[in-house]
Order: sequence, then structure tokens, then C-alpha cells
Amino acid sequence: MIKPLIVSSYDPIGGAGASRSAYRLHQGFLKLGIDSKMLVQDKRMDDPTIVSASNPLAQKLWKFRPVLDGLPLKLYPNRQKGAVLFSIQWLPDIINSQIVKFQPDIINLRWVCEGFLPIEALSKIQKPIVWTLNDMWSFTGGCYYSEGCEQYKKSCGNCPILGSKHSWDLSRLTWQRKAKAWNNLKFTLVAPSNWIAERARASSLFSNKDIRVIFNGLDIDKYKPTEREKARKLLNLPQDKQLILFGAINAISDPRKGFHLLQAALQKLSKLQWKDKIELIVFGAAKPSHPVDLGFPVHYLGKVNDEIKLALLYSAADVMIVPSTEEVFGQTASESLACSTPVVCFDSTGLKDLVDHQNNGYRAKYLSYEDLANGIVWVIENKQRHQQLCQNARQKAEQEFNIEIQTRRYLSVFEELLESGISKK
Repeated sequence: MIKPLIVSSYDPIGGAGASRSAYRLHQGFLKLGIDSKMLVQDKRMDDPTIVSASNPLAQKLWKFRPVLDGLPLKLYPNRQKGAVLFSIQWLPDIINSQIVKFQPDIINLRWVCEGFLPIEALSKIQKPIVWTLNDMWSFTGGCYYSEGCEQYKKSCGNCPILGSKHSWDLSRLTWQRKAKAWNNLKFTLVAPSNWIAERARASSLFSNKDIRVIFNGLDIDKYKPTEREKARKLLNLPQDKQLILFGAINAISDPRKGFHLLQAALQKLSKLQWKDKIELIVFGAAKPSHPVDLGFPVHYLGKVNDEIKLALLYSAADVMIVPSTEEVFGQTASESLACSTPVVCFDSTGLKDLVDHQNNGYRAKYLSYEDLANGIVWVIENKQRHQQLCQNARQKAEQEFNIEIQTRRYLSVFEELLESGISKK
């Protein structure tokens, strides 16, 4: 029986979507009787199969690593502020000594930034590695998303995230560390979408790597439809309105999540016949001290960690909007589809693998808030069509995002690598 070790900076409580997808795969292994463990830098969840540092003092020290890892960024006063967007992974190795203790057969790296996995530590791992790409960091000079910059196809430098005007900046140095440390290493990459797979193949670091596409999975028995009227009653939401749902970690503050584009789309709709028919639900963000005018009443729900409540939210909504400008997969979109709620997104990013245009949602022209508004109307304006979209949404989730299907696909890759006796070098 294969014994995998999943390595992730955070568990589901401390992290974002990447941590939840890692834990879902871990749970999928356990349900199949696989002896899986999950190694994290910051453990907050009470689960004995999730492990962190071996003693309480070390665990506290580990939690400081994100702060320490970010110190060199202070050399760039013009860098983009706000959420952490860049990591250089320069701290001493703390992973390999832990890996040895568990004696796994294979390692699945997930999101390992904020000081957890030093770049040079990868060559020390003496087991086959399968690395799941949860953002672009692994093949850039340090940014999580390139924001349209294509320097990662060469050797980085002049980094817009750092606000740098120099070719020999921290991004170039970080890229060179990766090129030197990983050049002769053999590891397999798993892309949760074709969008991130294409970018990895186009990068200078991963152009010759083995890249497989396996979608992120979820428990479709947990994320399942609830009758809309019942869901709204349980959540104390209005029964007589068309409800639009939007949510993500840092839903309003992270520009990549596209809230500014949703705002423009809603303001357009508010000037039409929809003025008194629509209300908006926002999760992942509390009500701002100075709320922006969205043209419609807004229910701000803050962070929602309860998956049962989250599934009810999806079921209560008529449509889910995921207007991300860059996204590897779009976990909220898959969760929404599983709950039979159609999704409107842009015709770009990893969401193209989830949303089938005018079949289970609508893919608007990239960055066009006008077409985003058109998509919202197209989904909700015709009751009979909406019902069909809802049925198609659930069918897509059952066929493509069932965690058991995705777990078996990972196991197939693991077995292939172990049977072939692939070495790291």
C-alpha cells in the first residue's frame, strides 16, 4: 500500500483554497484506506493525521517563518503593498528532517511558500516528488501570480510586483537559485487546470518537466444542492429576490479576485430593470467601514469556515460570480457547481475548465464588466433555462470534481512513478 506525505504550508483553518484542496486529497486517501499524513508549517486543526514540528517551541518558531521570509522585500519600497504576493524561500531547511521520520513512499508538495520549503531543500528529498501547482510561484522569480508579466518565460528581472526597474533584482536572483537547484532534478508536476499547465510549460524552469492535469476535487456529498427556499430560510435571506453570490479569501481587498469589475457590472445592472429585483451576498470579507456603492443591497457575511453553511449559501444563490483576473482553478466555482448553482466568470484562467459557456454558466469576455453584467442577466432572466443550467452544474461536479475520482487519478500517478523506479536525478 502506498504511503504518501502531503506537504503544505497551512492546514485548512490557517490557509486558503490551496490548503483546503490539499486536505481534501488527504481525506480522499484516508477514505480509500491509504496511510496518508499531512505535514504543515502552521497547524491549527485538531486532526492527528496532520503533523507539524515535533515540539511546542518549534511549532511556535515555525509560525514566525512567514515574517522572516518576507524581510528581504523591505529592500523594495515601491513593491506592491497589501497581501503577500512574493516569496523567496531563503530560510534554513526544516522539512527534510521531518520527512525522514515518516518514511513515506512519495511526496506530494502543495503550496509551500511563506518560508516553509527552501528552494535548495528540494534536492535533499530522497523520495519521488509530485508537485501540485497552486499558483505560479514554482516557475517564477518569486511572485505568486505574474499579473500579465511574461519575464518568467526567460529569467525574470524588472519585477513589477517588486516595483523594480533593474534586471538584476531579487526576482532574477530567486529565479537563478531555482534554475541552479532544480536543473537536474526529476519531479512530476500536477496542474489543477490547463491554464496553469500551459504557463508552466511556457516557463524557462519547467519547459522540460512532466506535467499532468488533475482537477481539484471536493466531497460532493457535502457540497450538494439544498432546495433554494429552504436554504434561504435557514440563512435568513430574502425569498423574493434574485441573489448573486460572490466570495473568496480577501474577497474585496485582493484585486486579482475582480471585485472592482463586479462592482462596475452591478452598477450597470442597477440602472436597468433589475434595480429592485437583485441583492448581493458577499462572503470572505466583513462589511467595510466605508462600503462602496454596488447599486443593490448587500449582505456581508465575513469569513465562512463552516462547510455546511457554505454549501447552504451556494444553494441559496441564483448565480455565483467568480470574476478573477488570474486563477489556477477556482475552488468556489467548483463548490457552487456542486450545489447546482451556475457560475459566471471571465473567459480566461483555470475557470475555463469548470464553466462550460451557456451550459452550466457563462464565460464573459476577459476583463469586460459589460459582458459580466450580460452573463448575470443571461443566467437569471429565464426560469426554465436557469433550471437546466442548475442541473448541468451538478452533473459537471459529479463527473469532474468528485474527490474520489481525483484521488484515484493521483494514486495512478503515484503508482506509475513508484513502479518505474524513477529517481530524482
